[in-house]
Formats: sequence, C-alpha cells, structure tokens
Amino acid sequence: MNGVHDMGGQQGFGPVLPQADEALFHAPWEKRALALTLAMGATGLWNIDLSRSARESLPAGFYLDAGYYAVWLRALELLMRERGLVEDDELESGILRVPGKALTRTLKAGDVDAALAKGAPTARPTQAPARFKAGDRVRARNMHPSGHTRLPRYVRGHVGTVQLLHGSHVFADAHASRQDPPFDDCAHWLYTVVFDATTLWGPQADARSQVSVDAWEPYLEWAA
Repeated sequence: MNGVHDMGGQQGFGPVLPQADEALFHAPWEKRALALTLAMGATGLWNIDLSRSARESLPAGFYLDAGYYAVWLRALELLMRERGLVEDDELESGILRVPGKALTRTLKAGDVDAALAKGAPTARPTQAPARFKAGDRVRARNMHPSGHTRLPRYVRGHVGTVQLLHGSHVFADAHASRQDPPFDDCAHWLYTVVFDATTLWGPQADARSQVSVDAWEPYLEWAA
C-alpha cells in the first residue's frame, strides 16, 4: 500500500541522525513490547508480512509521532483484536474480562534464543525458470497495490540492472493477503536490481551513487 511508512527518497523529513552508542531500549516497556510481539508471532496466527501490513495500516499521524516499539505494540493490538484474542475494554483496562483462547503453539522462555537463531527461512523450491538474468535491464512496475508490498515507491517506473539472483522466495504481497492460517506460501524469483541515483532523482543526484533493491519477479518487467 502507499502509506506513510514508505518514506524512502522523500523530502521534508530532515536528515537521518544516527545516535552513537544508542541503547537497545529507551524504556522498560519497550522490552516487553518486543517480547509480546515475538511470543504472539510464534502462535502462528499471523505471519511476518501480516505484521508489517498491520504496522503500515496505522494512521499517519500516529505512525510519525510514535516511537519504533509503540508502532509494534499498536499493530499487535490490531492483530489480536481482529482474531478475537482481546477486547477493546480489556486493552483499555489491562484486565482480562473473558478466558483467553487456547493456542496450539506457544513460545517458552527457554526456547527464545534457539527460535531467534533459527529464524524463518523464506526460500522455496520452484520449477519455473527465472525470467531475468544478471545484466538484464528491467523496469520496476509502476504499481500502487491496496495491500502490502515490498516495492518502494521511489523505484517504481524506473529502469535498473539485475545484479544478482537469490532463488525463489515466499512472495511478501501474497503472504500478507491471507488473514488466517494456513498461509499462502506462493514463491517467486527474487533479484537484486541496481538503480543509478540520477535515474531515480534526476541530474541533481550524486552521479556516483547507486541504490540496490531486492525485488520479486512480479515487480519487474523488461525495459523498453
């Protein structure tokens, strides 16, 4: 979707100012927000792309003003409400009103490190040959989907060069389109496409700079 989260290449937001030796968490509640997000994600009631989509759907004013983990927490509340895991008055009061639903999967404290180390690989086998190869000139489709997508707005409609092929991976757009498990593991070839900065932002951009974007095959078409 075209939302406030897709800020790459936009002007008016000021420079990115990294903080030296920045703390991992700025308040104790941020640790709990991360823990809750991991624990609830492990239930299998949604996937990582549904989580991203929920964050993207938040109101622009809240998204810009809230901190990183506040966005995570609000999106988690949204996902849980949609699946009947919590009621609005329970979120407001912090008090359980009705018994919780039974879950088939839980993440125990002793299993967290192993689960994080394992991750969730997205590579999938495919019989379809790759449409493009390294060196091909391709155009990022000028698309504006209503749902989740990983194709940044600032590359849409622009021409770049395929640099790498990464194999076939779960297609994020399709992965976020299913609201309930089992989730669609539709996979497509994934490429790294390199764009010249001047192609994206005009002659005023640094001619020495390039931008690399990992893009699934449905995002790309042959350059004319």
